[in-house]
Amino acid sequence: MQRKLRMGMIGGGRGAMIGGVHRIAAQLDGQIELVCGAFSRSAENSKASGRDLFLPDDRIYGSYQKMLAAEAALPEGDRMDFVTIVTPNDSHFPIAMAALDAGFDVVCDKPMTLTLAHARKLEKKVADTGLLFCLTHNYTGYPMVKEARELVRGGAMGKVRRLVVEYPQGWLATALEKDNKQAGWRTDPKRAGASCCMGDIGSHAENLAEYVTGLRIKEMCADLATFVKGRKLDDDGSVLLRFNNGARGILWASQIAIGRENGLNIRVFCERGALEWHQQEPNTLVVDWTDKPRELRRTATPFLGAAASAAARIPPGHPEGFLEGFANLYRNFADALRQRMAGKKVREATVDYPTVQDGVRGMAFLETVVRAGSSKQKWIAMKG
Repeated sequence: MQRKLRMGMIGGGRGAMIGGVHRIAAQLDGQIELVCGAFSRSAENSKASGRDLFLPDDRIYGSYQKMLAAEAALPEGDRMDFVTIVTPNDSHFPIAMAALDAGFDVVCDKPMTLTLAHARKLEKKVADTGLLFCLTHNYTGYPMVKEARELVRGGAMGKVRRLVVEYPQGWLATALEKDNKQAGWRTDPKRAGASCCMGDIGSHAENLAEYVTGLRIKEMCADLATFVKGRKLDDDGSVLLRFNNGARGILWASQIAIGRENGLNIRVFCERGALEWHQQEPNTLVVDWTDKPRELRRTATPFLGAAASAAARIPPGHPEGFLEGFANLYRNFADALRQRMAGKKVREATVDYPTVQDGVRGMAFLETVVRAGSSKQKWIAMKG
């Protein structure tokens, strides 16, 4: 297929940070172009947002329902090939289900749904339709995260014993939701779901832990807290984890940690070695061994694994991070989509992006951590 893939977007209009991130990332490799959108619940705002992006008026829609129906009615050579969902959490599930029903592959921001039951329904829908679904846990797109995964999963360090993963922020240390749109919906149970902090950033920590190690959380003991007076959802939480291989873990996420920006980091301690990665210094992976000197592995330098090398885009020493991580997910999704559209079986190696199954794991984690945080029982099993 000698053309760009055509992307439609739902959400991401004026005032929405993440929509612009997705648009930049999707188009970074020249494989994808934005052709249509329903950018807001307000038809007026959607029209204005689409015009900002120089889309023709007849491809700017006042609702996602109108967009899906109109695009599905267009000839195959004209309509969008897939849709990206960047709305608040409460609408991910109905939009994704409608898009799949209309025959469109889906890229969706996390968390995938508001409930585990909905996540499982969406998983079944993806299986029934045979369409592709990418969940944008973008930190899995970083080259050195892929290098960490290869080191741990490849067995070079031996069995995982201990894992520590953290995601501290400080932006919600005050009642910002009174005047800030982004804070408003994240702290609203009707739109964010059962959790604010754990749903918004703790879910990234959970996904990163399982992505790097290949392990699955088996059970947890959680302590969730709401420190800002009047806030309805958690803004801080600590979780003890037990994994399916017997490893132990600690997960801390906070949005009231003053001075912290986006401090996602992970440390994995194995039998013969350990590693450490920080999102705010993403081009460095610290590797320690029981019998060798410390290594500082750097993005785009020689001797990295195949996945890390493929994910690096520019020569060593140049900043590379958040947008490129997103772009790596879109590039891998585009490769898989081209295979599917050509009638070929999608190669397993191509699917190096979070899928609907990761979304189910994420919702199982969120439901379990909320339940564990309010339970007097010490350990709660995670099922998902």
